[in-house]
Amino acid sequence: MSSNKIETFFRKNFTTKKLIFFSIFMVLSFFAQRVNFSALVGAENQFFTLFQFFAPVAGIFLGPVFGISAVLLAEIANFALQAMPFTALNMLRLIPILFATYYFGSRKEQRLSIVIPALAIVAFVLQPVGRTAWFFTLFWTIPIIIRLLPQKYREKAFLRSLGATFSAHAVGGAIWAWTVPMTQAQWIGLIPVVAYERLLFASGITVTYVALNTLLAWLDTRLTQDAVAIDKNYVIGKKPSV
Repeated sequence: MSSNKIETFFRKNFTTKKLIFFSIFMVLSFFAQRVNFSALVGAENQFFTLFQFFAPVAGIFLGPVFGISAVLLAEIANFALQAMPFTALNMLRLIPILFATYYFGSRKEQRLSIVIPALAIVAFVLQPVGRTAWFFTLFWTIPIIIRLLPQKYREKAFLRSLGATFSAHAVGGAIWAWTVPMTQAQWIGLIPVVAYERLLFASGITVTYVALNTLLAWLDTRLTQDAVAIDKNYVIGKKPSV
């Protein structure tokens, strides 16, 4: 890439407004991690948080690259503040939500959103106990199926949210299978829990997306233009004249 192209890229993407919204999303993501939602099965004192409701939408407002960066930095800051031990499991736990952020925020590139859950299915089934509970991975076909739907359906906020949360679950589940001892009975027992939690997460992501679209649409366009992507199809009410 030539120096002129690099300069143009930075000038276009690293604007003051975009960096401000990047910082706002990073801070909100950080505080969302402080509110516990439900405990993780198989690990003591580890929880799902409101972060799972909020983080994926950063990918569409800021774009996948900036969205993932904001979410990752928030995770690292939370990790450091809590002085969590640098274990392999704790490091790997940073990864799943990044794929949810990518899935929710990417519209043009579909292949990776299909490949990731497919690889997670393979990884889970290759694990000895996972092989005996292979049907658990049927959950992870959901993000694949959604991506293969016609565009007018896969772009619906709830379906995109559902695909995002199950994409994160696929990556997290594959990691969990290889790092946390689980029995076949435990995996089977998780099936109704996963169905309930992921539907709730998808609903939460959708509500967050609509709420932020509405809030950002009410701001002066001079503040948001070229900084965040607002979908007017998901704005409640009409934006007031300014």
